[in-house]
Amino acid sequence: MTVPLPTGTTRWRCTLCGNLTRFDVTRSSKVVEYVHLDLAGEPKVEEREVVSETIESVRCRWCNAVDQVELVDRPGAGS
Repeated sequence: MTVPLPTGTTRWRCTLCGNLTRFDVTRSSKVVEYVHLDLAGEPKVEEREVVSETIESVRCRWCNAVDQVELVDRPGAGS
């Protein structure tokens, strides 16, 4: 099941318990990173471009429901 991403005007809500704030998100990402190594060999990511990203599952932290989220309007989003 693909879980929709929240937008600037929507947010997630657990359909079982009503949670709006705490979720464990499992996602797969394909990224291109520019890694700079200092003289000691320590890497530091200086640029990161997300090529693709898929949310695989969302688990509610309150009731442990998996993939039971819906998108709802954020407060004040309609103003």
